[in-house]
Amino acid sequence: MKAALQGIRVLELGRVPPAELPGMMLADMGADVLKIDMPTGSMARSAADERFEVHSHTNRNKRSMTLNLKTSEGREIFLMLAREADVIVEGFRPGVMEKLGAGYAGIAALNPRIVYCSLSGFGQEGPQRARPAHDLNFLALSGALSTWGRPGASPDIPLNLVADYGGASMHGALAIMFALFARERSGKGQYIDIAYLDTTIALLAATPNFRRMFSSGYVPRPGEGIFSGTYPYYTLYATADSRWLSVACSEPPLWRNFCERVGLPELARFARQAAHYTRPADAGETAAREAVQQRIGTRDCAAWEQHFAGADVCVAPVRSVAEMIDDGHARERGLVTEVDHPAHGPVRHFASPLRLSESPPAIRRAAPMTGEHTAEVLGAFQFDSARIEALRANGVID
Repeated sequence: MKAALQGIRVLELGRVPPAELPGMMLADMGADVLKIDMPTGSMARSAADERFEVHSHTNRNKRSMTLNLKTSEGREIFLMLAREADVIVEGFRPGVMEKLGAGYAGIAALNPRIVYCSLSGFGQEGPQRARPAHDLNFLALSGALSTWGRPGASPDIPLNLVADYGGASMHGALAIMFALFARERSGKGQYIDIAYLDTTIALLAATPNFRRMFSSGYVPRPGEGIFSGTYPYYTLYATADSRWLSVACSEPPLWRNFCERVGLPELARFARQAAHYTRPADAGETAAREAVQQRIGTRDCAAWEQHFAGADVCVAPVRSVAEMIDDGHARERGLVTEVDHPAHGPVRHFASPLRLSESPPAIRRAAPMTGEHTAEVLGAFQFDSARIEALRANGVID
């Protein structure tokens, strides 16, 4: 079975995992992704460091070579690779690739078919283009963080899933595929400017509260909105064994089913309504949530899970990651997979969630050691061992 992106050659200078994830997604679909890493000076690594490296989720299915782009020889080799590449992905701050002699304009002059994707915090243009920031900063600047948590309390800090991965990584991978599709029609590549802040704002705009902001003029605040956790139909409840049960019955019929199932049918009238988008929970809704909490607190989490089994309600226990991995559904769907590494044995990975019937993704190899394929890549361009050793001696490669 032919992989969807078989024959597509990608050069990656990601530097941080969110900028590496687009390449991983392309590699899972069959692209030949070559990571360009900075030489480490042949620094010794412990066995633990090596095992961590081969387990790197965002680098699986890739090859790695070291290359010092600050040297003339390193730049020459990179341009040689770029002439034959389909895609370049880089995660430096704006202007860095140009300083290294590897910016889009120069590469496109050598290879007009190149799809060149830059991922940066604030984009290639604008007054804040050079500003440093991370996921939490983008959530803060986008307005998303201002709505998370309880009124009067510090906003909750989530894992870096939103701005980093849901935002920049996913939009970057999708934009690359759009550009490759456009190239099939035009024969010409193009430049892609992905900003972490831009993509966070775009995701924020898709949520119900913020969609209504432009139509109603109401700006969401902490503890407000149907997904705030303050309404009884969409929140977390503590069980008798100090665990948590998530209840997300945001449609009135589902909430009615839930209330009947827990023996509180009189609370069905506290279902979602349009006003909940623009105001916090009132006294009655708060009292309803407290009444449900009292009922949920009478049984262990496992007992509630069994009680709701087969019922038409959106209820689920809050599981640990270890419990998720051992779950029968996760095993049946193959959400955790394993590949053999010649030096480190079995290496586990979370599998790709993409299900394509004719060209599915595959994990063919664990993440490479830094520079593992340097000699292999240069050998394909007819570099003999003497020339490779000279490059190593000059600090161009490891």
